Amino acid sequence: MTVGTDCALGKKYTALSIARGFAGRGVDVDFRATGQTGIMISGGGIPMDAVVSDFAAGAAEVLSPAADPGHWDVIEGQGSILHPAYAGVSLALLHGSQPDVFVVCHDPGRTRLLGDEEFAVPSVEEIIDLTTHLGSRTNPRIRCGGVSLNTSALGSEEAAGHCAAESARLGLPVCDPIRGGEAFDALIEECLRS
Repeated sequence: MTVGTDCALGKKYTALSIARGFAGRGVDVDFRATGQTGIMISGGGIPMDAVVSDFAAGAAEVLSPAADPGHWDVIEGQGSILHPAYAGVSLALLHGSQPDVFVVCHDPGRTRLLGDEEFAVPSVEEIIDLTTHLGSRTNPRIRCGGVSLNTSALGSEEAAGHCAAESARLGLPVCDPIRGGEAFDALIEECLRS
């Protein structure tokens, strides 16, 4: 599942890229859309913002049913667990889908939450810790597979350097899926690790 430090920073694209990366390695995989655009792209899914809040976790569970152990569902995240307007859908997706692995999506140039600029964007570490803690309620084995950065405002060398520095700092694969390359391959491999 993709999770974010904020809304509108690449969770859908990251999930689509991960699903493509898995498929390219011969993994049985489905992209699970949770928003209208993702549904238009994939042809199916559940628009989580249209589900009554009491049933959102159940809808997320239906979205990714039990499957063969070799099968992967890559779930498009929504909002951010620390965004005052969208935390409810983010937590419902986390609890209901019970992911084994999550990837944090972040825009390193963004400092204030979109639509609620009164609040600072939380750190990647804070989202990793909180997602692991809250996600362990329904899946005690949950772990972070890495970080996806939206480096669209950076040049290619600056983006590569930033991803490498963040990877060394966090001890996790860090990449921009749009840029691909070895950093993205490392993220895919870490997600697939047993």
